[in-house]
Amino acid sequence: MKILVINGPNINMLGIREPEIYGKGTLRDLEKMISEKADSLGVEVEFFQSNHEGALVDKIQEAYQKIDGIVINPAAYTHTSVAILDAVKAVGIPTVEVHISDPDTREEFRKISYIRKACIATVKGKGFAGYLEAMDILVSR
Repeated sequence: MKILVINGPNINMLGIREPEIYGKGTLRDLEKMISEKADSLGVEVEFFQSNHEGALVDKIQEAYQKIDGIVINPAAYTHTSVAILDAVKAVGIPTVEVHISDPDTREEFRKISYIRKACIATVKGKGFAGYLEAMDILVSR
């Protein structure tokens, strides 16, 4: 099994950006944790992060017939991107939406998730551990 982990805008700033919300761990720390989990599950993992919506759409499309599951934190694009929603729907790859914080407890605009309609599950508010839970969800499918 091969899982693609996609992170959207500003996730590259983990550890710097609002540590009281997102914690002090960096993107590299997160990827290391996910890699260790992938090893324990016996799955391959690939990582991708971009601050650009089109690059995220391109990566999702490239995953077609190559990837078995997607873990995605679209970050701010969660609340704005129909393009990312459409890409996930188009490829038909089981996808789990992940958020480090719980957007439903934050600003009103963060309660909207376009991508959720195309996902098999959503994990939110569990910090980095949410990514590991998302992997478990995909593997158990």
